[in-house]
Amino acid sequence: MPKGRIPVALQLYTVRDEAAKDFVGTLKKVAALGYAGVELAGTGGLSAREMKTLLGDLGLRCAGSHLGLQVMEGDLAAQLDIYATLGTPYIILPMAPREMYNSEASVLDRGARLNKVAAACKARGLPFAYHNHDVEFRRFGGHYILDILMDNTDPALVKSELDVYWATYAGADPVAWMKKRSGRCPLVHLKDMTPGPERTFAEVGEGIIDFKPIFALCEAQGADWYVVEQDRCARPPLESAALSLRHLREWGIA
Repeated sequence: MPKGRIPVALQLYTVRDEAAKDFVGTLKKVAALGYAGVELAGTGGLSAREMKTLLGDLGLRCAGSHLGLQVMEGDLAAQLDIYATLGTPYIILPMAPREMYNSEASVLDRGARLNKVAAACKARGLPFAYHNHDVEFRRFGGHYILDILMDNTDPALVKSELDVYWATYAGADPVAWMKKRSGRCPLVHLKDMTPGPERTFAEVGEGIIDFKPIFALCEAQGADWYVVEQDRCARPPLESAALSLRHLREWGIA
């Protein structure tokens, strides 16, 4: 497969235990692996300017920043000050409490609230994206929860950070879903899945997910970033991150 234009970042949640002990040292190790960027889940106690300087010194770009729902619906303006200073290209909601998806009415309420958050982000020049898990591929009235959310939020405001593992885990086809949402999938989370009934997380290229059509569609749709994430690692997390990147390089993606 020819080398694509889409850069590859690592979601730092993958190396959260290491980062909790030594945030700066862990970022140095991620940079040494050869990732083009990182997706943040906090700043490790650094100020926005310190974080921006550190990333620049390490040759890493920021692909986006995950912010929890409680933070987003709290003092969002203060958080946006931080990430605007840092130069974050996307603010991403990593997950919402599952009880918010107990009915179609609760999903519609969530969509209305996301529109408000996303509008505030856009006003600061920070696009907003929604990251899915498996629950968003439950159905109400024959429609995926994720489709209900997308259909009832402003396409100019709310984008998708599709997690291909969770879509596959739920029995959905990530390629078919992204085809329906052309222009709304600038970020794609890459993680693989082990075979068999005890499915769990695997390094990219070590499992059963067919990434070739995913890459081809992302190229065609003009995605901005691939983001490697592994929620749990059987290997040491930095070793897992290195293995995923190695396979992406072997495929000509990174």
